[in-house]
Amino acid sequence: MPWTEQPPALLVVVEDSDEDFDTVVEAVKRSGVTAEVRRATTGEAGMTLLREVTPERPVIVLMDLNTPGTDGREALAAIKTDPALKSTPVIVFSTSSNPKDIGFCYAAGANAYHVKPVRYPDHLQLVIDLIGYWLGRVALTAVGGSNS
Repeated sequence: MPWTEQPPALLVVVEDSDEDFDTVVEAVKRSGVTAEVRRATTGEAGMTLLREVTPERPVIVLMDLNTPGTDGREALAAIKTDPALKSTPVIVFSTSSNPKDIGFCYAAGANAYHVKPVRYPDHLQLVIDLIGYWLGRVALTAVGGSNS
């Protein structure tokens, strides 16, 4: 089956910190990949964004755990148990290095867990590396799990 080019990926960023979101936007610019970035400040808003995505669009989620309202843990569990969304990669990006948080996220289906570095240059470089990997090297499936 010949490979067909996908539309630009959508990066859904669930992040309540303006500074951390700005870091993601800057990282996308510096990574050289083409992606649309949409922000949600709560897990619930992130779920709403994901449900609005067109079925043929590849998507990844960068999820902060500690957001107001529906937090990242609840949103991760909801994404990974929703038949239409469960194949969507979710990368957790949190200040928490607590083994319980890390264990919970992997058990709930997170595709990766990264602890946010304290220093801005390290934080930016990590996000550039993540964006380059997930949007530049990984073959993503579309929302709903079909790449037809």
